[in-house]
Amino acid sequence: MRACVLTAPGGIDHLRVSEVPDAPAPAAGEVRIAIRAAALNHLDLWVTAGLRGADHSFPHIVGADGAGVVESIGPGVTAVRVGDRVMINPGISDYLCEFCRAGEHSLCVNYRLLGEHLHGTVAELVTVPQQNVARIPVLLPVLGFTEAAAFSLVTLTAWRMLVTRAQLMKDEMALIWGIGGGVSLAALRIAKLLGAQAIATSSSDAKLAAAKGLGADLTFNHRTQEVAKEVRVLTNKRGVDVVVDSVGAATWDHSLRCLRRGGRLVSCGATSGPQVALDIRRLFWHHWSILGSTMGNAAEYAEIVRRLGQGELRPTIDRVFPIAQTRDAYARLEKGEQLGKVVIEI
Repeated sequence: MRACVLTAPGGIDHLRVSEVPDAPAPAAGEVRIAIRAAALNHLDLWVTAGLRGADHSFPHIVGADGAGVVESIGPGVTAVRVGDRVMINPGISDYLCEFCRAGEHSLCVNYRLLGEHLHGTVAELVTVPQQNVARIPVLLPVLGFTEAAAFSLVTLTAWRMLVTRAQLMKDEMALIWGIGGGVSLAALRIAKLLGAQAIATSSSDAKLAAAKGLGADLTFNHRTQEVAKEVRVLTNKRGVDVVVDSVGAATWDHSLRCLRRGGRLVSCGATSGPQVALDIRRLFWHHWSILGSTMGNAAEYAEIVRRLGQGELRPTIDRVFPIAQTRDAYARLEKGEQLGKVVIEI
């Protein structure tokens, strides 16, 4: 089969589209999917650079998100049938450990991600457990493979951050850093769906204008404005209830200065660096909650798919590339030019 592979760590120059062995035939409880589209995440850039802990061999098939058609099923599969249009939840659990038995699959001790620990989705065929596939909802306008591929990882991540971890409530105020990426855009949609006020930041005025069109109540250009100062003025020194931060080192101090007493900072990434400092006295004095969050569990995935079926959480697509131009797709993501998801057609 044809796939995009990483031949060695060190960056996107090591990506190649080539012929590789077919994904394995599905075993009991597994599904093999003929992929029609795959979507990129910032994680994919880290993998190409040589992500610490990504214990895979080379050549390694890249990509976490994907959507396509069920090509074959193994014994005992009841969730889908051959020919179904499906999308993939890229977080693979063992479904046996204590966390899985409690329904917390993303806390599984053997949790692995497609494209990071396992061969990924930028390929003609992918084999995954039946628990990791969902039928593409029937919508008008029709939800195509590109949108379906762009949905799972960022929407599940943002849902867990805002709903499960930060427990954002109606009429509360959330600050979302770096609008333009998939997680931040999904977080904006979810915040508005919950009835909260949403503040979006970006260094691009064009992206901020787009965020306004997607429902942001206020926007700040963090290149030309002091966001924490603006938030304090806006809220009469109170601060926001929730900060959604996937940036890390560059925004950490600003995020804390934006929080109200008793506020919640929820983090899912560190695109600008992982090392931050914290004055513990400020933490306990202000009663802050600092929450880590990664992906989500099966119940949360079922819920966001249900919401998608109601037309509430359709993803934003930035640009679609053919598989032969996968390296160009990575380059666009690397430059941070995108507004929404970068998708690859297989």
